[in-house]
Amino acid sequence: MKALVVKSTGLWYEVLAENKRLVARLRGKFKLEDKKVTNPIAAGDWVEVEANQQVDGEWVITQIYERENYVIRESPRKKGHDHLIASNIDQGVLIVTLKKPRTSTGFIDRFLITLESFRIPGVILFNKRDLYNEREIERFEELKSIYQDVGYEVHLCQFEKEVEPIVSELFRNKTSLLCGHSGAGKSTLINRLIPHASQEVKEISDFANKGVHTTTFAEMFFLDDKSAIIDTPGIKELGLSEIEPEELSHYFPEMRNYLGQCKFHNCLHENEPGCRVKEAIGDTISQLRYDGYLSILREEDNRK
Repeated sequence: MKALVVKSTGLWYEVLAENKRLVARLRGKFKLEDKKVTNPIAAGDWVEVEANQQVDGEWVITQIYERENYVIRESPRKKGHDHLIASNIDQGVLIVTLKKPRTSTGFIDRFLITLESFRIPGVILFNKRDLYNEREIERFEELKSIYQDVGYEVHLCQFEKEVEPIVSELFRNKTSLLCGHSGAGKSTLINRLIPHASQEVKEISDFANKGVHTTTFAEMFFLDDKSAIIDTPGIKELGLSEIEPEELSHYFPEMRNYLGQCKFHNCLHENEPGCRVKEAIGDTISQLRYDGYLSILREEDNRK
C-alpha cells in the first residue's frame, strides 16, 4: 500500500499509511537520478510498502514514487556524495538569528538557492527579536528590504514569547521544510505550533525499539490533516549540490531577470565586459546579494 515517509534513521523508516504509523526497512538499492546520495529516501517521500513475511510487525519499502521536488545538499560527512533533506514540499522556511547564534547572509543565500532550483517559495523568519538592540533592528530592516525586494517573505519574531498569527498562517494547508542553525528556534516554533510535538518526538525516537542512532535526517510533524512541517536538525554549513558555475546566477531571481542580456552568453558576472548584472548593482541588484553570489561562485565558507 501507499505510504508517506515521516521519519528516517538511515536504516529504518517510519511511514504513515491508512492513518497508521508503521516501521519499515528498504528493500534493495535505490538511486536518486543516478546521483551518489547518502540516503535514498527522506521525509516527504511517498513509497509503496508491503508486510515482511519473515518478521511480524515489520514492513518493507518496495518502491519510491516520483517526487514533485526535493531539497538536497552536499553531504557533510561523505565526500563526493549528496544528502537528500526532504521531498515534495510546498515552501521552505528558514529560521534566522542575528545573534546567539548568528546566521550569515551566505547561509541564507545558499538555502534560498536550494529552493530556487525547483522554484519553491521561500520564507525567512528572523527570531529572537527580544535580544536585538537598535543597531541590530536596523540590520534586520536592511536585510528585510533586500530579501523582500527579491521576492521572499520576511518576518521578525520572538518564538519564546509567542508565535504571531501571521506566522502561524504561513504553515496552513502546506507542507513546509523548516531549516536553520542549532539554537535558532526551530524546536521552539514547532512546540508552539504543535503542543503535542515534544511528546511525539519522544515516541518517534523510540519507535519499535530498533536502536535509533543519532541522525541528520528530517522528521515530519502535522498541524492538521492538510498542514505539515518537516523539521531538519541544525545545519552548520549548507554545501550546494547540482549547480554548475555558469548556472548559479539563474538561482538569484534578481539576476535571472538579465538572463541572455550580457555581452557574452557564458558570462559569470565577475570580470567580463558588457555584463548587465554588474551594471544593475546598486539598482535592481543589491551589493550584498552580489557579494554573496561571488562568495558562492568562489566556493568560500558559507558561515562568513
